[in-house]
Amino acid sequence: MKALYVTSLHTFSGKTAIILGLGHHFQQKGHVVGYLKPLSTQPWQIGGRMSDEDADFVRRTLGLSESVRDLVGVVLTGDLLMQELAGEAPPNLLERVQAAFERVREGKDVILLEGGGSLREGFSVGLGTPVVARALDTKVLAVTPFSDRMSLLDDCLVAQLRLGERLIGVVINKVPDEEMEFVSEIAAPYLEQRGIPVLGTLPRRENLQAISVGELADTLNGEFLILPEKKDVLVEHLVVGAMSVEQALPRLRRIPGAKAVITGGDRADIQLVALETTTQCLVLTGHLRPLPEVLRRAEEAGVPVILVRHNTMETVEAIERVFGKTRLGQAAKLEQFEALMERYFDFGRLEAALEGDDGQS
Repeated sequence: MKALYVTSLHTFSGKTAIILGLGHHFQQKGHVVGYLKPLSTQPWQIGGRMSDEDADFVRRTLGLSESVRDLVGVVLTGDLLMQELAGEAPPNLLERVQAAFERVREGKDVILLEGGGSLREGFSVGLGTPVVARALDTKVLAVTPFSDRMSLLDDCLVAQLRLGERLIGVVINKVPDEEMEFVSEIAAPYLEQRGIPVLGTLPRRENLQAISVGELADTLNGEFLILPEKKDVLVEHLVVGAMSVEQALPRLRRIPGAKAVITGGDRADIQLVALETTTQCLVLTGHLRPLPEVLRRAEEAGVPVILVRHNTMETVEAIERVFGKTRLGQAAKLEQFEALMERYFDFGRLEAALEGDDGQS
């Protein structure tokens, strides 16, 4: 049995998407695939118990037989954190992760473990990525999104410093087209020369960063005022309509692609201007219902309208917590991402690295 710990160097790296791509690849080769998230720092309640939303998504997408509760080692709630810091949290959290790993690995050919949002995560409770990878004797694949040239190189070198020989490679995700030549021709050879295999360089595709209108409504606990059947329409950009009408129209026209406009429910002026552009959704804040004219125009334009109780700032903050994630709930998006992996990720090299020192047989 082979185990691979997939971790992020930054939040919103596309780590879960990479795991799904790897999982489907191994399943298509006839392997029995398992999954474990050793530490969840974003508790999610399901069936009256705390678990992890990403773990449930992976479970459903890969068709795993275990319950979602069995796929998470430790769910770090606020109470558990305080108990651990005070030395009052039996049993040892690392032992709980090890026990979960032993349960999940039974009968599996490949286990994919999902690490945290950065290499810092979990150290305060004894569950940092290097600690867990060493305890479970796993290889590590690090995923980093491209932000700028120097940060990319620094992040990969720090990952090597912290993970040592357990690091079998990095994946550079969300690379803008204009930076692909730099990453492929300069950064990757530089890292390879320093003993860091670059197993994938995946280009950024805006529609893969999108969120559906239905996900927006769910995130905000919002109410569809019209066109709930448009819940699968994708939104790539968020625009806050807090400016004057004179400023709004040129700004809204400058933003390409599908966008959601967030504005107060009493701002009919902004709402009507937004409907003159490529707006895919109106999110109206403050639980203030719009004028009938706005709803009529929106229905004619095929633009769903969502009403939320939060004020505009609270609404934006709630959306930003999920908007940076790669949202692959739509089958077409998952297929597109996996097609990118087939083209830009070196599965053969990864498998050779895993075969090089199994240690889990």
